[in-house]
Formats: sequence, structure tokens, C-alpha cells
Amino acid sequence: MNTNQVMRVLEAALLTSREPLSVSKLRTLFEDQVGPDTLRQLLERLRESWKGKSVELVALASGWRFQTASDVSVFLASLHPEKPPKYSRAVMETLAIIAYRQPVTRGDIESIRGVTVSSQVIKTLEDRGWIETIGHKEVLGRPALLGTTRQFLDDMGLETLSQLPTLEAQRGMSDLLDAAQPLEASEPPEADVVLSTTDPAQQAAEESDTHEQTQG
Repeated sequence: MNTNQVMRVLEAALLTSREPLSVSKLRTLFEDQVGPDTLRQLLERLRESWKGKSVELVALASGWRFQTASDVSVFLASLHPEKPPKYSRAVMETLAIIAYRQPVTRGDIESIRGVTVSSQVIKTLEDRGWIETIGHKEVLGRPALLGTTRQFLDDMGLETLSQLPTLEAQRGMSDLLDAAQPLEASEPPEADVVLSTTDPAQQAAEESDTHEQTQG
């Protein structure tokens, strides 16, 4: 099988697959007669040949896939008018902290956010396949260490965590939220429980915000 034939097979497999395909999975198409390095080179050539088109080949954490180019995807939104509501602020903040600070414990997240993290928030992210327990911290109680999954990277359109938007040290939680906003799904808003505050005025404002979120 010559190079052009291999590329045609790769192209057909990726265009018809409903999920990303890893290099090892793609090698099975050729009964492992095409080496992994050669296959990666051909995938790069295929990616280059699709550049500038309405569909592009991208490398994700779990493999390669074709997807709509970002500059045309906005025009396709009318074909799918039903947009699911975004996750609650608590869920998005928690996800952002785990993504940027991993591995972290639930206590670490609470220290950063200044509010308790409900079990439902963690469960929501686990059920979605975005986070998982990757170990336990060797302290009293051995709390679970949380990290993001390959599914999270795939849904964010990333191959590695290093491709996450860079955050400057002085930036606050709002930036973490903005970085995570492309992830959307159905989740009702929930109120946060403030753990501590040193400013009574700030505490009153936070309690007011919590009341408004609950009423809304």
C-alpha cells in the first residue's frame, strides 16, 4: 500500500468516526504494517491538506478527529437552535481550579474559593467525565486528589493541559471562569456557603448575592 492509499484510508476512517481515533487504533487499519512515527507524519500531512477548509483535522488528548472550523461553526448554530443552559458558577469555578491547580483536594478548592464545595458539584463534574480521583494526599484522612480527564481535554478541544489559556498570577477567579466558559450543559444554579470573611461589608454583599442567586 503506497502513501496516497494510506492517507485515503486514514481520511475515510477519521471522517466517518464518531469519536477521536488514537494512533494505535489507526494502526490496526493496516495490521500494524505502518509504524507509529510514519502514521503521525501522515496525519500531519493530512492536517495540512485540510487547513483553510470548513472542516479541519485536530489532535486531541484521546486521538485525532475532524471537526468544524471555528470561523464557520457560528453559522451552523441555527441548525441546532436549542442551547443547553450553562453550568452553575460553583461548578465552573471548581472545574477551573482543578484544571489549573491539579492535583487538588476538596479542601484546597475550598481554600481558594472561600466557600464550601458541595458533594453535588464534585459529582456533577465526575458524572460528566471531566474530573476523576488520581490519588490521595498523604495527610490525616488521606483526602482524594482530583484532576481532569482526557474527556475534559477532548471537550475543550485540547491535546494537553499546556494548551489551556495562560493565566497571569495576579488575575482572579473571573479569569478562571472565562477560560472554562466554552463548556456548556444543563445544571441548575446553586448558592455558595461562605466559609469565612474578614470584612463585614463584603460578607453582607456576598450574602446578598447568594440570596439573589437563590431567588433567581
